[in-house]
Parts: sequence; structure tokens; C-alpha cells
Amino acid sequence: MHVELLEIGDFLGQQRPFDQLPSEELVTVSAELSIRYVRRDGTIPERDDGEAVLNIVRAGAVELRSAEGELLARLGEGDLLGYRAIAHDTGTVSAVAIEDSLLYRLPAAVVDRLCMSHRPFEWFFAPPGGDRLRGAIRERDEGGDDTPLNLMTTLLRDVLAREPIHLPPSASVRETAERMSVERVSSMLIVEQGHLFGIVTDRDLRLRVIAAGLDTASPVSDIMTGAPVTIDIDTFAYEALLTMARHRIHHLPVIEGDAVAGVVTTSDFFERHSSSAIYLAADIHRQEDIDGLIDASGRVPALLGSLAAAGAPAGRTGRVLSGVADALVVRLLELAERKAGPPPVDYAWIVAGSQARGEQTVASDQDNALVLDNAYDPELHGAYFETLTQGVCDALDACGQVHCPGEMMASNPKWRLPLDSWKSRFATWIDEPDPAALMLTCTFFDMRHVYGDGALVDTLRRFALERARGNSIFLSHLTGNALSRQPPLGFFRNFVLSRGSGNDSVFDLKRDGVVPIVDLARVHSLASGADAVNTLERLEAASASGEISASGARDLTDALAFIANVRLAHQARQLNSGEVPDNLVSPALLSHFERNHLKDAFVVVRTMQRALAQRYGKS
Repeated sequence: MHVELLEIGDFLGQQRPFDQLPSEELVTVSAELSIRYVRRDGTIPERDDGEAVLNIVRAGAVELRSAEGELLARLGEGDLLGYRAIAHDTGTVSAVAIEDSLLYRLPAAVVDRLCMSHRPFEWFFAPPGGDRLRGAIRERDEGGDDTPLNLMTTLLRDVLAREPIHLPPSASVRETAERMSVERVSSMLIVEQGHLFGIVTDRDLRLRVIAAGLDTASPVSDIMTGAPVTIDIDTFAYEALLTMARHRIHHLPVIEGDAVAGVVTTSDFFERHSSSAIYLAADIHRQEDIDGLIDASGRVPALLGSLAAAGAPAGRTGRVLSGVADALVVRLLELAERKAGPPPVDYAWIVAGSQARGEQTVASDQDNALVLDNAYDPELHGAYFETLTQGVCDALDACGQVHCPGEMMASNPKWRLPLDSWKSRFATWIDEPDPAALMLTCTFFDMRHVYGDGALVDTLRRFALERARGNSIFLSHLTGNALSRQPPLGFFRNFVLSRGSGNDSVFDLKRDGVVPIVDLARVHSLASGADAVNTLERLEAASASGEISASGARDLTDALAFIANVRLAHQARQLNSGEVPDNLVSPALLSHFERNHLKDAFVVVRTMQRALAQRYGKS
């Protein structure tokens, strides 16, 4: 009997949620369960001696059907049915063995005792959705790497080591150099009345003073870099490093509200932690031709693999990959302008889709466009921008960001327009929201400026957001479009699968998991008039405005985090196997943990879709 109990305990210890129990508890549970053999076509009773029971399928297969005879799910080895197995109302359900089946049956009292004694076990039986999902995310994160300084999780406020050192613009060059020497710093912030005016570095002293023979009595304002690039104190450290790499600077002032909080340098990070993402972005900016950029971009898949291996959350990994993609666009445009000459009129290069949202993966194609100054004349300037955009889009394709299948690229004249023409496009899309217009708004409402005149993009976004805010007809149509993509979950929380390229049945984690959450966040954000583009920032803004409940926003945030992490792990496994990464996942290749909590995430999405549908009268 002892050997049998150990064997049963070993089996239970491999199944969710029993793998959350200590080994001694598994032995106890093994002694408390009963074993029932059910022949094919036999009905599985809900109770033993009047008490509800939880069934664990040890061998065989079981079908669950509704009172109307509708097939709800097929269960196999390790699956649960009966008491507490489904925490939401499914109506009357019958369970029938479709093969000779062996079941382990636990009395309800034992299940309740385990839930009271073991919090992780209880999480599994919590109502499917946000609460249980948060427990899964916490469990995953608690097992992650805990390095002294993790650039992916460290905020700049935790990096700043001292109060800001600053002088007024009227200070002399000599005074500035002397103060830098005394304070042992390589830069000086130039501040007046609490506002940052500029920055002076030791390089400025060498090139603009010593090499130029400037009188050291001159005011420091003569040599400072005015209106320097800055970053918010609550930004993650890796984003600061990407910003420095993109702008080719080594000193970055940090702002808290309207005040100067300090300055960070590349050495602040590299002395304590190295990041291949930062080295890669910096290397991209050093390249002088397309061959060098192709070589540098070829290291992006390895970067994703290293981030996945280090346990980096998918949300932050997406920001890193998007930052590297931005660096590539900037360098290509710099090289293109060097070859073609300065642009005849101002323009702004924008990215759309996942790159704009900071959610890019290695399986993303390019979505981009050009906003031109209204002074643009097709006859005079068309050839310049046609050559520029075609060259950059082709180069991006060569570097791994493949051409958009729908040709939503700046190389397409349809997406290379003056500002006023863009405004007209948005006005038409919003005022006449047919299916084609809705598809385009979903793409171009997710826009972000990457290069050129950012004021053009700011003006366009303000126009579009104001036009959409409070427009109930447009938001209703956008809601209908968002509800067209449902999570792959059947009535009884079983996956609804489509046929993949091979023999496995699969579901698309991007189309069926990520995109529905992105769509929900976009609708709520536009309804509130928020200027956010990133999905998590949209949910936060919509929650703050009251467009979505705080609990709803939190649940969607956790659902996106879990789905995106499973997607990232899937793509990392494909890269390690030498496969081309995609978004098609077979449930058979997922762990019990991943399968169960993906279902929780999909339940959250479905719940929030229903809430949005009720708000805008969509069935």
C-alpha cells in the first residue's frame, strides 16, 4: 500500500495544482482519495455518498456535455472535473467516459482543507481571471533572477547616487571647470530658478574652450548644450541607456516633475552591469553602410534569446526590441540624408503598430509612414522623398524588418502625405468608420515619432485624438471591430484551435491573445482622449479617467503580461531550435502552468470584451 501511495503521490505531484503541495501532504492526500473505474460510455457521478467530489483523470478520456447535449470539452490524463474544477457557472453538465477511464476522487472536505492550508493551491481554484492570474505572475516572477542591478527592473531614481550639481548660466567657464574638478564630476547642469537650461561636459571644455582658445572668463552659457535631452526619474535604466545610445550622448539629465533630479552617465550602468541591448543600439549608430547594419541587426534574435533566458518580462523586452528598431530607423535615415542631401522640406518619420507601442518582437513586420510639412510640393519634392523612403524601407527589410504585406509603409505614396492631408484622412476615417477605415485607424492611432520634426506628429495626434474623443458613433464602430477577435476559449474554458502549418492544432497568441487586449486598450484610451500609445500606459490612463475600472485595467494588464510572456518563451524556443519564430502555439507543447493560466488570461479578455460590448450596445 505504501508503494501505491507513493506512486499516486508522484502522479499528483506532476499535475496542477497538486504540484504546489509539499511532498508529505501529497502522501496524506493519496491516502484520502478513492479510485473509481468507469467503463466506456459510463456516466461519472458527481457525488460519493451524497458528498461532492473532485475527479482527477488518471487514465482514459472524458467528455463534458451541456444539458442540451452540446460538447463542451474533452478531458484526458491529469485534467480535473467535478467539485471546484470550474469556478464559474456553466449550468448542468454531464460527464461521460469515452474510453475506459480510471479516476482519482477527492472528497470536497479534503479539497477545502487543502485550499485553506496552502495558498498556492487555493489560487488555482479561485474564480478564473485576474486574481488567479496575478498569483501565477507572482509565482513566476519570484523564481526569476535577482541580480544586484537589473537594468530591466531598476528605475533611475534608484540609480541616482547624489544630489544634482549645478550652476547658473552666468557662471564663468573657469568657475564651471573648477567646480567640476572639486565635485569630481564629468558634467555640470546649468540651472536657473529650478529650470534646466543646459549641460556642460568635460568634452565641451576640451573642444569649445581649450581647442578653440576661448577666454575662460566667458559665461558658461556660451559653451553649454542648450535644451538637452532629458528623461523622467521613473523611467527604467535600460530605457535611459537606449536614449543615450540613440542620441550619442554620455550624460543624461534626469527630471522629476519640473525639477532637476540629477544626471546619469553610461559609466553609472556599465560599471555595475552590462547590457547587450545597449551595446547593440550603440553599434547600430556607429555603422556607416547597409552591410554593417545588416550584420548588427542579425544579432537581434540572439538578444531576444538572452532576454528570455534571463527571465526579462515580455513587456520590457518589447520596449528593448522597439528601442533597437528605432535606432536602426534613425541610422538609416541619417545615412540616407547624407547621401541624398538635406530634405527640401521638414518631415517626420513615424512608426505604427507594435513598434510604436513599444511591444515589438522578432516576428514583427514594418509599419511606418511620413508626415510632411504643408510646404511640400509633389512636383518639386516628390522625387527626393520617394528615393529616401524606398531606400529606407528596403534597407529595413534587408535588416530583418520585412516589408508590410499590406504596404503600410512610407515608400507607398498613400502613406507619405503633408500634415493637412493626414488630418483629412483621419477626419474621414473617424466620421465615416467603414471596415477599411477602422483597420487603418487601428494602425495609425498607434503612431509614434522616431525621426525628424516631432512637432508635425504632435499636431496630427492632437487633431486625431480630439476628433475621436466623445464621438460615440466612431467608438461604437471601433468597439465592434475590437470584438471581432475573440480569445481562443470555448464555453467550458477549453481551447478552440485552428489547424497550423504542420499536423498540430494551434492557436495564434498574437491574433487571438495579444491583439484583443491591444484593441480594448485602444478603445478605452481614445474614449478618454489620452495621448498614450503603449498598451499598458493606455490602460493606466483609461483607468485614471474612469473609462475603465481600476480592477478591469489591472486584470487586462496581467492578462497581457502572461500571454506575452508565453509568446516570448515560444519564440525563444523556436530561435534556439533554428526555426523561424512565429505566433502559432500548440497547447500540447505548453506546460500545465502555462495552459491553465492562459485560460485565466483569456477569461479576463472575454469578460472585458463583454463589458465593452454592453457599454456600446454590441451583442
